[in-house]
Amino acid sequence: MILLVGLGFRDSALLREEFVRPVGQVVERSGRSWEYMHYSCLARDRVEESDAIILCGTALRDTAYQAETARFSWLNQVNVPVLGICAGMQVLSLAFSGSLVPCCEIGMEEIRGLSPHALLPEGPSFMAYELHGYSCIPPEDWVVLAVSKNCIQVISHPDRPLYGVLFHPEVRNEEIIRRFLWIAGKMK
Repeated sequence: MILLVGLGFRDSALLREEFVRPVGQVVERSGRSWEYMHYSCLARDRVEESDAIILCGTALRDTAYQAETARFSWLNQVNVPVLGICAGMQVLSLAFSGSLVPCCEIGMEEIRGLSPHALLPEGPSFMAYELHGYSCIPPEDWVVLAVSKNCIQVISHPDRPLYGVLFHPEVRNEEIIRRFLWIAGKMK
């Protein structure tokens, strides 16, 4: 089971319909089942029982999660693959002592891969849908996998299956979610 985590300031129908359900539909089309939890209700046992976790995005100005980094301390010990989408990448960065910088991108942007990686499409670049007000300065030892002309777009932990993408692959690049599920499946 894939655990989809909502990061909105409150658990709402809008959060689930706009930012979680589209990711869930990609998971379903990949032949996997999923379950939803809001980050404020996330229990350690639910994290460890999951095959993988996807931290879903939020609305552009919904940034309350940035002030609640202690709720994500479980990321430092989790043995489950994690993909952070947009706000989820920001959470991963903050949980490991990275930081955020203002960087507003809305609409389609060209993403340039810096080195080949199983998470990324083949080729030097691809187009992706952006909707964010902040980018990350990743933790010191994390690897930057891709950038746009304005900011860092994809990061990974150096030793663990933890990945962040700043764009929204559920909108235009579903293969990235499928690739993450494939990586997670190889770890079982």
